[in-house]
Parts: sequence; structure tokens; C-alpha cells
Amino acid sequence: MGRSVALIAPVVLSLQLANCATSALIMAPDHPDAPWTPAINPDGEIVAGERDPPEQPANRNYVLPSNSNLASVPPPASELERRRSYTLPELIDIAESSNPVTRNAWNDARNAALAAGIAKSAFLPMVSAGIVEGYETSRRVGSADGATIGNNFRLDGNIAVLSVQWLLFDFGERAALLDVARQGSVISNIAFTAAHQQVIYNVSLAFYANAAARARLASTAEALRDAEQVQSAAESRYKNGIGTVVEVAQTRQASAEAKLERVQAEGTAQNSYLALISAIGISPMTRLEIADVSRRKLSATMVAPVKRIASEALSRRTDVLASYAAQKASLASLRAAQAEFLPKVFVSANGTRLQGDLNITAIPGTDQQSSIVNLPGNSLGVSQTQWGATALVGATMPLYDGGARAARLEQARDTLDKADTSLIQIRNEAVRQIVVARNTLTTGISAYSAATELALAAQISFNAALAAYRNGVGSISDATTAERQLLAAKNAATDAYSTALSAAASLALATGVLGSAPK
Repeated sequence: MGRSVALIAPVVLSLQLANCATSALIMAPDHPDAPWTPAINPDGEIVAGERDPPEQPANRNYVLPSNSNLASVPPPASELERRRSYTLPELIDIAESSNPVTRNAWNDARNAALAAGIAKSAFLPMVSAGIVEGYETSRRVGSADGATIGNNFRLDGNIAVLSVQWLLFDFGERAALLDVARQGSVISNIAFTAAHQQVIYNVSLAFYANAAARARLASTAEALRDAEQVQSAAESRYKNGIGTVVEVAQTRQASAEAKLERVQAEGTAQNSYLALISAIGISPMTRLEIADVSRRKLSATMVAPVKRIASEALSRRTDVLASYAAQKASLASLRAAQAEFLPKVFVSANGTRLQGDLNITAIPGTDQQSSIVNLPGNSLGVSQTQWGATALVGATMPLYDGGARAARLEQARDTLDKADTSLIQIRNEAVRQIVVARNTLTTGISAYSAATELALAAQISFNAALAAYRNGVGSISDATTAERQLLAAKNAATDAYSTALSAAASLALATGVLGSAPK
């Protein structure tokens, strides 16, 4: 019976241990249509690996508990909230030092550099040390001729090992892997520059969009004043018995529409401000004064011929340079894969130190009369120390690995071919982006010029229509139509100017020269 229990117990224990992994499913939701109710601590933090009993179907709630440790709004950057207007270059400087994107890109570049250092360390010997300490004790008690006999036995010792391994020659495999790591560092550094360029670009576009939204807000405010002037003229004519109630109603409707447009423009301006703050990478609660866009003249002569722009851009665009470095890294990976088929020469050396101690209180007797001989001082100590050293020089040659090396070699060749075609594709796409950005800029400059002329003409038309209506020689429809056309013309000029500035930033990014605020 005891033997059966001894056999069954390990089986039961192993079955229980086998269920430990699947028992973790208790941490997951019970059903796909039932909420997950996590266990929480007093602060509301979700406790990992635990779950509360599921709620009743009538009390289903898919809202997670509130973690008091996270219930705080990022504080505003108070050091930036000064009574001054920030220009685009100043906002870009803030973004480059505050935006998490640039910080993460910097960390990635550092990690890539460390990876190159790790690859370089493969050329150096590997030195390691180890020690093993052991201890054993036992006590034996027996009887002979009615006398109790005891024997204590203790053994302890240690082994210390110092080993050196050095790969002397591997037909360039380590050098190729080091080249791969170095090219990876180059790619990360290029990505770091690209991250800064992208931040500059995002801040620039958000700055121009915010400027356009504020300009639209100003235009709607002017349009509201114009509508109120027309309404005042209609009410004055009506009081004097010249106008009609229909005219007054029409002008009041126009004023209400102008108020609605101003409210909508104000909301758009607020949203564009938040977009600008987000692009900078600071707390949305920060309140900054943003400078107006400089109204410098835009001319088509600012745009250089596309062929010259494209040829210069291909030599400094971040994606082209990164693709070129990736191509070189792929070529180095191919060399490393080829070197795996060749032998490796190595040297290995180690030194050992062995020390042990043996203590006993009695040893077997030497005759038939006594089986135990008591030792002087009740113990006997034996110790030993041994030193050793080994040095080996050898070579290894892989003979068969199931085709793993051949497969890695084919992968390296495919990767190199992909890198070659990717470089061609990226260069073609870069030229396309440059052409599109240049065309957009040229169109934007021309549109801004035409919209500016349109706005001037619409202003003259509105002034004339309002004066004519006040003097009784014009109609209310002409005045209200001129007021609406004036607002549309001003908005068109604002949008065209913002589009042209954004296109200039896009062209600078496409040509790889967006290293600071757009010129």
C-alpha cells in the first residue's frame, strides 16, 4: 500500500503543476462580451495578475477604474508664458529641446552607437572567472559489543577557474558585422537629423495654419463690422421712410451670418493654437503669444529650376542617405554570411586552483580486536591545494548544419537586392516629391498674387456699393453681395499666403535643407 501511494503522489503532483500555466487564464476576461473587472489597490492602480469577480450582467460597465497616481494634468511651461510674442524660429528652438520625438531619436542614435561598440568588442579576448564552493558533512552512529560508536565526517573545498578565449582569425566575419553595426549607427544618426527636420516642418506648418486661422478671425471680425454698417444704413433709410422692412431683415440676417462665421473662426483659431502647441511638444495648458507672419513679398523668382533642385537634394535628403547606408550594411551582411563557410582560428587558456579539507573524528582500526581507533585531539584534518593551467590553439571548420548557413546566405543576397531596389525607389520618390512641392509653391505664389488683387478689387466694390446704397442710388442686394464677396476674397488671400508658405517649407523639407526655420 505504501509503495502504491509513493508512485501515485508524483503523478498527481505533476498534473497539478501542468495546470499552472493554463490557470493564468483567470487573469483574462471571462467572455468576449463581458467587462474586465481588475483588482485595484487603494490608489486605484490596477494590480497585475489579479482580477475581481465579474460583475452581474445588469451592472456591466466597461469603464476602467481611476488611478489617482495619474490624475494630474501636465503643468504649463510657466517659464515660457512671458508677455512677448514668439516668432517661428523661437518656437522651433523650443520644440527641438522639448519635443519627445527628438529625445527618442537621440536615444536611438546612442543605442546604435553602443551596438557598434559591442560589435567591435568581438575582436578582443573574453576573460571570465568562476568559483565553486562545496560543503559536505555526515555523522554515523553504531554499536558494537554494547558500546555506542560515533563518527563525524566533514568535507569542504572550492575550485577557482580563470579562462581566456580569443578568436584570432575568422576570414572577415567580425569585420563585416562591425561594418553592419557602424552603418546602423549612421542610419540612426541620419534618423536623428530627420526627426529634427520633421519637427521643424511640423511646427512650421502648424505656425502657418495658426497664422491663417487668426487672419481669418480678423477677416470675419471686419466682415461683421461691414455687415453692421450695411444694417445700420438699412435701418437709417427705413426710419427716414426710404427703405423697406425687407431690406432691414436682409441686413440683420447678413449680420447674424457674420456673427456665426466669427464664432466658427474663433473656434478654428483655438484649435490651430492647440495644434501648434502639440507640434512644439509642450503642455497644451501653456498659453503663449504667437507673433504674426511677416508679410514679405512672394515672387516666382524665389523658385530655382527643378532639375538643379533635384540633383542637389538627392545628395543630402535623409531618406536617400539612410537608404544608401542600408545598402552598404546589406553588402557587409552578405560578406559576413559568406565568411560563415570558412574556418575560424582560436586560442583558449585557463588556470585552476583546487583546495579541499577533510576532517574526521575516527578511522577504522587495523586489527580484529577493535573496529574504531579514536584520534588524538578527537579529529584528523587533511587538506590539499592543487594548481593547474591549460593552453589550447585550434581551428574549427563547419561541415554540416542542415543548410542553415546556405539559407542565411540567400537571405543576405535577397536583402542586398532589396536594398538596391529600395534605393532606386526612394530616389525616384524623392524627385517626385520635389517636383510636387515646387509646383505647389509656384502655384501658391501665383494664387496669392491673384487673390491679393481680388481682395483689393472687392474692397473697392464694397465701399462703392455701400456708399451708393446710403445715397439711395444702389440696392441692398448689391451691398450685401459685395460684403460677402469681400470676405471671400480676404479669406482666399489669407489661404493662398498660408499655402505658399507651407509649400516653401515642404520644398525645403523635400530638398533636405530644412535645418532651421524656413527662409
